[in-house]
Amino acid sequence: MRALPVSPRNTKLQIGAGLRAARQANRLTIGQVADVTGLTKGFISRVERDETSPSVVTLLTLCEVLSLQVGSLFESAEVGLVRRAEAPVINLGGTGVAERLMTPRGQSRLQLIHSIVEPGGNGGRELYTINCELETAYVLNGAIELRFSESSTRLEAGDALTFAGGEPHNWKNPDATRGAEMIWVLVPAPWSGAS
Repeated sequence: MRALPVSPRNTKLQIGAGLRAARQANRLTIGQVADVTGLTKGFISRVERDETSPSVVTLLTLCEVLSLQVGSLFESAEVGLVRRAEAPVINLGGTGVAERLMTPRGQSRLQLIHSIVEPGGNGGRELYTINCELETAYVLNGAIELRFSESSTRLEAGDALTFAGGEPHNWKNPDATRGAEMIWVLVPAPWSGAS
């Protein structure tokens, strides 16, 4: 017998969660999928729990009914870990604020910025806009006052405010003695974050 050039991983493929998610996204019950495919509800349930493996033909049938590309079941999830201590320091023009980019530098779908704001810290003197569709400010600790052209809103710990990215705004920590901590989510990412 010839030696195999690459040894198999000998790990069981986990495709059940992907099939279940596709079924639920299509708002189908196991019974409905069973009726259309001719498979039993019990078999489909076992496949979704990764207790049994379908044949290639059965897998193709399930994917067709669920409008799912077979290959998507075998793709690894895109994961980008950014640890706070190693996150790039960024400066968006504010004073009295330390900000770090908490999403990978090349992430284009969204950016998450962690801000620690000193007492009285702010986003600058003037209202500004960011080139994104949507912004969310979420206060972790302390308080932040968000100011818009015609209104202002005070956010306390646990509060979040979502608004259009093109909306002129500014922010400040209104407390002269206590710092604040917040998260900004920008969708899509307005810049690559690359140095």
